[in-house]
Amino acid sequence: MRRGVVSEPLPGQSLPDLPNVDAALFREPDPAQLQATQPSTHPPRIVLLYGSLRARSFSRLLAEEAARVLRAMGAETRVFNPSGLPLPDDAPDTHPKVIELRELTQWAEGMVWCSPERHGAMTGIMKTQIDWIPLSVGAVRPTQGKTLAVMQVCGGSQSFNAVNQMRVLGRWMRMLTIPNQSSVAKAFLEFDEHDRMKPSAYYDRVVDVMEELVKFTLLTRDIAPYLVDRYSERKESAAELSARVNQSAI
Repeated sequence: MRRGVVSEPLPGQSLPDLPNVDAALFREPDPAQLQATQPSTHPPRIVLLYGSLRARSFSRLLAEEAARVLRAMGAETRVFNPSGLPLPDDAPDTHPKVIELRELTQWAEGMVWCSPERHGAMTGIMKTQIDWIPLSVGAVRPTQGKTLAVMQVCGGSQSFNAVNQMRVLGRWMRMLTIPNQSSVAKAFLEFDEHDRMKPSAYYDRVVDVMEELVKFTLLTRDIAPYLVDRYSERKESAAELSARVNQSAI
């Protein structure tokens, strides 16, 4: 029984001080549900997206470096190659690259988005990948409640335009975007002839971001459905159910 509620409320009944709230759908946050009853034991599953198709793509090299760090921290990683992915609405969602991307998104428990900054923004290639990820597949939201880390590479001085944009998209897709982020200035100077990232403060920040991503993924992956459960959606679902029941009774 919730505090302040004498008996179990009926549908449509309001709370004493909240006349606009349906008491039957109102939930007081329950600390017990923030503890997983059966914690997952498999490695955290992380998908990495990058935003350039150049032969020597620094966003790809940074994503691959991040994947190495993630694997060293016990995660399982998959890097999506966007080459061949069509523009949104320019092909059916049965296109092989679209299917591959969507399957990876559903497999993942966390994601890394890494884009170059082009004309002060993320690249179209990066946005195309995100646009092909649906907000819902049947009753499943592929990104909701999953963790996200954002990174960018810059051709010149350090900027944060791309990571700021990707944060907005992550919020829109209802992902748990971690506080830390990476922006690598003059990326062409930060990788050696073997395409490995050189030691630097930028490299240390990448390690920081991946460490934080793994921690947040381990912390939230088993309780993500509870974290993103919302009053307004419970209310909407109840209304839809009532409409269906009443319609079938006619």
